[in-house]
Amino acid sequence: MQLEPDTQLDPAIATRLKRDPAGLIPAIVQEAATGTVLMLAWMDDEALRRTLTTGRATYWSRSRREYWVKGDTSGHHQYVRSVALDCDGDALLLTVEQVGAACHTGEHSCFFDVLREEKA
Repeated sequence: MQLEPDTQLDPAIATRLKRDPAGLIPAIVQEAATGTVLMLAWMDDEALRRTLTTGRATYWSRSRREYWVKGDTSGHHQYVRSVALDCDGDALLLTVEQVGAACHTGEHSCFFDVLREEKA
């Protein structure tokens, strides 16, 4: 899909992104209040542009091949407080205010299945 020039991602940002062959970049989502890592999702330039513009976390669904705004169907919204690009330009970190569960299973975080944990 070709975007109109006034709706494209800022070129100063776009040139810094290192995307996978499908044009996607992983977005790690962290809760602002607790620091908990909530989920990993995928963004393309348009999803990132929408997120930066609206302040609502918008992702690209690789399985459904469509954009989705977190919370539009579940009511479990993510209000973006910050977006950071890692040093290599190949991952984003979204810090969000999470309303409700982040995981589609109903868990607060998608990372609830602990495979190993060192006890203090």
